[in-house]
Amino acid sequence: MVKHVIPKNLQEALNYLYTSDYHVIAGGTDLMIQKRNTADLPPLFNTNMIYLFNLEELKYVIKEETQIRIGSMTSLETLLHHEDIPQLLKDVIKEMASPGIRNMATLAGNIANASPAGDSLVALYLLDALVVLSSVNQNRYLPIEKVIVGPRKTVIQNNELIKEIVIPITTFSKTSWVKVGGRLADAISKVSFAGAVTVEDGRITDFRIALGAVYMTVIRNRSIEKMYKKLSVDSFKKMTPNILDQYQELIKPIDDQRSNKAYRMQVALNIIKDFIDKI
Repeated sequence: MVKHVIPKNLQEALNYLYTSDYHVIAGGTDLMIQKRNTADLPPLFNTNMIYLFNLEELKYVIKEETQIRIGSMTSLETLLHHEDIPQLLKDVIKEMASPGIRNMATLAGNIANASPAGDSLVALYLLDALVVLSSVNQNRYLPIEKVIVGPRKTVIQNNELIKEIVIPITTFSKTSWVKVGGRLADAISKVSFAGAVTVEDGRITDFRIALGAVYMTVIRNRSIEKMYKKLSVDSFKKMTPNILDQYQELIKPIDDQRSNKAYRMQVALNIIKDFIDKI
């Protein structure tokens, strides 16, 4: 028989996960759709479920000297209106779903769902987010790209839950967010892009690109980014064909009901070029 539990606090939740196998559910905006049943019937859960969205101790945004810590049960709508959340992440959240869904959805849910088209993931990759995984025995601090290893696949263990997301405080000269979808918000991305650049004394000191829905995971390549740091802006722009060639090798989209791989490839490259042109 499937069990459903609602722990009263974080420690009780960790104890449940330590003693038995449970599938964690937060706002359920992805999971309830994945497990949907016919009309008027409850979802088709076939594993024990532990519901965490009621845990107030995991709903917070704390700004520290060098980082921002976001509790895993903090809703996207709360983040959208919080003064300490980076503008790039707010720009992404604004185009995610509807206000009703954003009041239930969480960054942690997007991470655990591990969809290559998860919009918030693109921003989190770009912002060097760390994911804190908690169990009875320890806390693990992992870069988000080490947590998500494939479509619907993560390294989160059965006795762990996402406690918080940590974002380093970084100032950029320019950021960009582009979502290509059937509608502005209530749609799964065909292609998504986040870019950031910092220019000091006419030279590139920081350059970042992240792409979603064009590979098994979000694409971000620090080796490519590092190659173009310290160049003058003019020299950097002259390298645009090289940059596009390098990203073209990484982009491996698929055909599905939302789009086709040729379209995704061309659109992704066009967005990268446009971002560089506007620096």
